[in-house]
Amino acid sequence: MSDIKLAEAPAGIEGSGFFATSFDKVIGLARANSLWPLPFATSCCGIEFMATMGNHYDISRFGSERPSFSPRQADMLLVMGTIAKKMAPVLRQVYIQMAEPRWVIAIGACASSGGIFDTYSVLQGIDEIIPVDVYVPGCPPRPEAFLDGILRLQDLVKNEPLRRRNSPEYKELLNKYGIQ
Repeated sequence: MSDIKLAEAPAGIEGSGFFATSFDKVIGLARANSLWPLPFATSCCGIEFMATMGNHYDISRFGSERPSFSPRQADMLLVMGTIAKKMAPVLRQVYIQMAEPRWVIAIGACASSGGIFDTYSVLQGIDEIIPVDVYVPGCPPRPEAFLDGILRLQDLVKNEPLRRRNSPEYKELLNKYGIQ
């Protein structure tokens, strides 16, 4: 991870005493480097997340040092672990309560695909109920995988157009999930 560059200035025009770039790029850079995670941990992946929050891996280097336990104050939902079908409406409600823009990372095999629990009671991937932006593989994934997932999300956020959330495609995606 030594080749990671944090918060590079966006492309623009610079001169003596000024720097000009597009508003989209500035907002994208600010959003990407200040993602506030909402951990939704139900099993062993949550323990690995705790390790990622610790000083050895230090998730705060990536602007995510403030975990929020209120959906209204978070913009990055980290779903970790097995999601039972009875818990699916709760997860969906948490997602709906988050303000736009909001992003989702499915962490671990269980959140991504149900993992080894191919049973009637386990949701076979959270993408059945909410849209997912990044998938982090593993059972459970190592802290480095968590950090890689956050870096991938930062790239998506940094390059996302400001008006994407108002686009017909995005509204159609939310309608597919029954979210208004």
